[in-house]
Amino acid sequence: MSIHLPSRLRWGAAFVATLSLALVVHILVVLAIPREVTHSAYTDAARFGPDRQFNLLPAVEAGAEPLPGLDPAMKHAACRYQLDDGPVLFTAAVPVPFWSIGLFNATGEVVYSLNNRTAGSDILSLLLITPQQLSILRENPPEDLDKLIVIETAATQGFALLRAFSPSPAKDLEVDLAMKTAFCGRFE
Repeated sequence: MSIHLPSRLRWGAAFVATLSLALVVHILVVLAIPREVTHSAYTDAARFGPDRQFNLLPAVEAGAEPLPGLDPAMKHAACRYQLDDGPVLFTAAVPVPFWSIGLFNATGEVVYSLNNRTAGSDILSLLLITPQQLSILRENPPEDLDKLIVIETAATQGFALLRAFSPSPAKDLEVDLAMKTAFCGRFE
């Protein structure tokens, strides 16, 4: 015995089945994309210069951004690091009304963010360190440790993005020089 459904029900069932299949495919594609991406901001930052050094990024222009999501009103410098080589010290004195630094892990997620207003200083002094390295450092702390903002992270690879607002084109060269001379290196 066969059951004959009215035409409307067949079309409705076909529509629901198609919609369900499309939803499943969409969810699978969205979940698979992060695994299929062959590059990241971390790998892209390598093309601007050596690791453990701030490298000034080119100006942000529409369609030719050096890294995704950069603000065209800001100057940017990036520094890749690996904490397996030891803690990383970041210092800078950028003579502008606003600067910020963002620390990102290798997948591009923000680990920490700081600006001159929240730091309470125009000078950046930040130490990035793993929990194991911090334990060792606490055994014999350096004298100036209290002058540093110490950030503990389990992410051993990442990059720092130093951003500075240049208030006028006349100030651009001074800001560029300050960002090029910012320090991103081994803490001794």
